[in-house]
Amino acid sequence: MNRHRRRTALVGVGALTAGLLLTAPQPASAANLIRNPGFETAGTGDMPYCWEKSGWGDNDFTFTATADAHTGSKAMKVELTRRVDGDRKALITESAECAPVVTPGRQYDLGLWYKTTTPDASVTLFRHDATAGWQYWTDLKTLEMAGTWTEATVRTPEVPAGTDRISWGVSVYGTGSATTDDYTMEQVAAPVPPPDCTGTAEQCANGKWEVLPTRNPVRSMHSVVLRGGKVLLIAGSGNDESMFKAGTFTSAVYDPADGSYKVIPTPKDMFCAGHVQFQDGRVLVMSGNKGYPTADGRVGYQGYKDSYIFDPETETYTKTNDMNDGHWYPSATILGNGDVISFGGLREDSSGSVTAELFSEAEQQWQPTWKVNQTWSYWGLYPSMILMQDGRLFYSGSHVFGNNIPGTGSAIYDYGANTITQVPGLQKKDERDQSASVLLPPAQDQKVLTLGGGNIDSNPEANRLTDIIDLKQPSPSYVAGPPIPQGTVDLGNGPVPQTGNQGKMYVSAVLLPDGKVLETGGALHNRANPVYETSVFDPESETFDPVAVDPEARGYHSSAFLLPDGRVMTTGDNPGNGSWNHDVSVYSPPYLFKGPRPAITSVIDTEWNYGDTQRITVDRPIAKAELIRPAAVTHSSDPNQRFVDLPLSVDGDDVDLNVTSNPNLAPPGWYMLFAVDANGVPSVAKWVHLQGPRALKATDASAHVHDFADAPEGKVAGPGKKRSSQKVGPTVSGCDRHYGSINVCVPTGFPAEVKKTTASRCEWLKENDYGRLKVNGKDDPLGLDPDGDGIACGKKDPTRR
Repeated sequence: MNRHRRRTALVGVGALTAGLLLTAPQPASAANLIRNPGFETAGTGDMPYCWEKSGWGDNDFTFTATADAHTGSKAMKVELTRRVDGDRKALITESAECAPVVTPGRQYDLGLWYKTTTPDASVTLFRHDATAGWQYWTDLKTLEMAGTWTEATVRTPEVPAGTDRISWGVSVYGTGSATTDDYTMEQVAAPVPPPDCTGTAEQCANGKWEVLPTRNPVRSMHSVVLRGGKVLLIAGSGNDESMFKAGTFTSAVYDPADGSYKVIPTPKDMFCAGHVQFQDGRVLVMSGNKGYPTADGRVGYQGYKDSYIFDPETETYTKTNDMNDGHWYPSATILGNGDVISFGGLREDSSGSVTAELFSEAEQQWQPTWKVNQTWSYWGLYPSMILMQDGRLFYSGSHVFGNNIPGTGSAIYDYGANTITQVPGLQKKDERDQSASVLLPPAQDQKVLTLGGGNIDSNPEANRLTDIIDLKQPSPSYVAGPPIPQGTVDLGNGPVPQTGNQGKMYVSAVLLPDGKVLETGGALHNRANPVYETSVFDPESETFDPVAVDPEARGYHSSAFLLPDGRVMTTGDNPGNGSWNHDVSVYSPPYLFKGPRPAITSVIDTEWNYGDTQRITVDRPIAKAELIRPAAVTHSSDPNQRFVDLPLSVDGDDVDLNVTSNPNLAPPGWYMLFAVDANGVPSVAKWVHLQGPRALKATDASAHVHDFADAPEGKVAGPGKKRSSQKVGPTVSGCDRHYGSINVCVPTGFPAEVKKTTASRCEWLKENDYGRLKVNGKDDPLGLDPDGDGIACGKKDPTRR
């Protein structure tokens, strides 16, 4: 079957895998599942029995059954003499007669002998889905150049559900040749039994939360895990106007090793900035708060043009050149070449920014507008822009404040073509405010999960919705996922069980080293009614498993993120009454109570290049290894969070890890390297630096081209008319500034169950601990001060209608 790949989508050698269950090596006596493994039996045409030609693209090639064999009298030589794009490969014939039968959930050891004259050769797998037919599965291993016969072995991921057969071979995607012989395929022995529980039964099933004894010294709403494992916690003014007026801007560095905090001088109000780690580990912090809303509510928040770089070594900020526009609540996505692209947010005049910004890795500065492709689109606040494997950006539909973008609420943005293509399927697209989106493990699968959300304008009860999209499909579309499990909600008189369709906004989602996703925290309404619920999502089964619950409220301005030791840290909560939760929680997932942890005893080289094979040693057998990009999270948003699978080969305690050749799958930077055993127990992470010349030249990494999202059917739009901004109302944050201080959020839209009366609204404010609220100016748009004494919900006011 000819595998024609039309797009220039980059996949490289990373496997599109779920977890690899690697136990002891299979004995050599295991049965070889391949027919005609040495090409000795002739076929009916010019290819040996059970082998077929495959490939695509603009290239000149030959397939030769050569006598230059490893054993016997035949080997297969595939050669490219000219290549513009594409590849050629000899594959096991995709038929019931020839393609080996496989069992879902099991793994297989693949082996072959080869000689190559090109570094551009890789083991490539296809699978037969009982419903969808034959389709590309994964690239497992890049073959090092070899002038003499050399053995290559690799283990497959677990066979996906619905798969009954596979086909594989060696793909040649550069000029030169690969000669192969003596293929083997053996089923791996069943995985080891579960370990004995080392904690209580509850801990082994659901994990354990701990509230740390030392409180966070700053009102941080931004959490960035630094190379080496410390955490940068950015507060700026901390949503406190008195701090802003005093010029008191703060950050802190938390050290998980000893639980200490170090308060860092902070030059600007980075309250509600954007941030992302550069490839060298420094942190780019862009925009922030230039001014709070006016007391009369006529002017909203304002974003400044400044940006800064935080250096983890010196723990200091240094100013960059200015951005072209102000961006309060901007996105921040690192690209495969190390550049950073940013969209959205509020300008210096409180209007919405329509200016796309690009920070050049090579020039170390923001580029002028004329050098950056512009669609003049308003993407909203903190739009979740996830880098796809071919360099395009997927706007997932997660954002902050109000309605979603026009159309379907989700889109693919092609920066090179400067086009936006709508993507269908997102449920209740205008109730995904403060939802979370995450690129599911592994990144090679190109699946995105979006969960929860609400709408601060209409303020309905937050939903339980989840949506999953497979960006490998030609025309991807969201499909409904399982609902978020329900927990308890505090409606003002203590936690009670959630009912009906009550879900949560401000939800946090964290990638775990066992390949699952922890979702935690949230609230039922805008800055009110915390929800206590935590669960683990399994991307393979697409199911949630409720686990132990964070005892602290984690709503607006909270963060959750993975630490290098495999625990999850949560911090912050800023309800509408202006208070702040300085308590910090740490969650130990169930995998930390399943026996001794594997240890990475050595990493031969911490400087990794794309397409490398890197060797580590471990103290006992492991199942899989992966890179997890450290968090840079705020307001439920971290579009750069990703889990990159590392297909592995094992020789005793030595493990060879195959690094993707595609920087769009793993943008350059520092990563946490985890090794995970057969029971899902992870090691403590080691830090490795993924970089090198190829990291900055995405076109050099085109090992393979696959037609992922190559034919989306949604409405396509090019650049619109050039304009300066998008009109945005001063109540964009859902707060009516006519009442109380600036950091107090009296909702512009009360929850639906609150009647539109003074008494009902005042009772709700009392239940949520708003206290005494001064009326700012003479206007009283919510009718909270009928007696006109300048105090909302005064002693006489609630009796008035």
